[in-house]
Amino acid sequence: MAKHSERVEDVFNALPDEQRDFVYKILYGKSPSDLSLQLPPEALAIAKKHGFDMQGYQFTAATESTRPARIVRVGLVQTSIAAATTEPVQIQRDAIFEKAKCFFDAASKSGVNVVCFEECWHMPFAFCTRERLPWCEFAEEISNGPTVSLCSKMAKQYNMVVICPILERDTLRGDIIWNTAVVINTDGSVIGTQRKNHIPRVGDFNESTYYMEGNSGHPVFQTPYGRIGISVCYDRHHPLNWFMLQVNGAEIVFNPSCTVAGLSEPLWGVEARNAAIANSYFTCSINRVGTETFPNAFTSGDGKSAHKDFGPFYGSSYVTAPDGIRTPGLSRERDGLLVVQMDLNLNRQVSDKWGFKMTQRLDHYAAEFAKLAKREYLPHTVHPPNNAKGQNVQENGSN
Repeated sequence: MAKHSERVEDVFNALPDEQRDFVYKILYGKSPSDLSLQLPPEALAIAKKHGFDMQGYQFTAATESTRPARIVRVGLVQTSIAAATTEPVQIQRDAIFEKAKCFFDAASKSGVNVVCFEECWHMPFAFCTRERLPWCEFAEEISNGPTVSLCSKMAKQYNMVVICPILERDTLRGDIIWNTAVVINTDGSVIGTQRKNHIPRVGDFNESTYYMEGNSGHPVFQTPYGRIGISVCYDRHHPLNWFMLQVNGAEIVFNPSCTVAGLSEPLWGVEARNAAIANSYFTCSINRVGTETFPNAFTSGDGKSAHKDFGPFYGSSYVTAPDGIRTPGLSRERDGLLVVQMDLNLNRQVSDKWGFKMTQRLDHYAAEFAKLAKREYLPHTVHPPNNAKGQNVQENGSN
């Protein structure tokens, strides 16, 4: 990638037309011109005024005679923090809220039905510091917290479903904290929550200092705009997490994330795309942008010297269809809104074509997992013959 490219696609776009389209077709499935969605001028004017990247794309499905098209527009919002981390909590949060209203306005003018923000979008991603105060003050109850209240108001005002990832304060269970995505219906009511299933312990992601693995399983949320699943950040590294959402009927899976360059960026364009292909649903990957600097230096036991900054978060939010075709990503550096229209009929059409669900061997997997869960499990490894009869010896005791 060129040193100062704002997005990976800038390198592609510098190629001659024929070469550019060839590269896009091989790497992304289609060129952006084939996926282009015209956005309203009034929405683009908001993006220009506030300096955020805004792009629009669409995925179509074949026309069917027995099913009408199921058209849904999603809006992926990637943001940076809006005030210094040295400011009081309420000032930091209110600054982010003020910025968010611009995205809701632009999304509404673009006909978006479902909006999703990045992981813990209402606060700095301060878990690197391992400090309790002031960062735990950002945690809030779902029933009356300021972030959920704002998103509930926006959902009702704009007739949208809103996925609002927050740091949750669970007052029913001793005030413990969870990393939670709240799903809000078009009337402003909470449909349900998805708590992060897998907690990283790598690099500066010291999240287990604050919260542990979630206990909500793999729910899928029935909304007016389809069945939605959520795979929070680090959950995307676990293929079975994506699979369980497919088992429970997800049609669109959102992956609100906070992840940094130098660690996960080579994986970013691969994992959610693979999940869309393997599970025959749409995936929506959202990441924050910017570098966040904290008052006190911290270390993470990885041999690096003490430092005060975490990042850069590289944005690059994108959507993948069940056939593996993906959109270009948003900016690596700027706030952004990605608007994508999709026909949910494509899920079944792709599933019928490839037959992954039909050809999977759930009975085999279940039997092996049942063995794996037992303490005495031995891998099923076959060795070359080494006995008098020339029989293959298998470590699990069977021949």
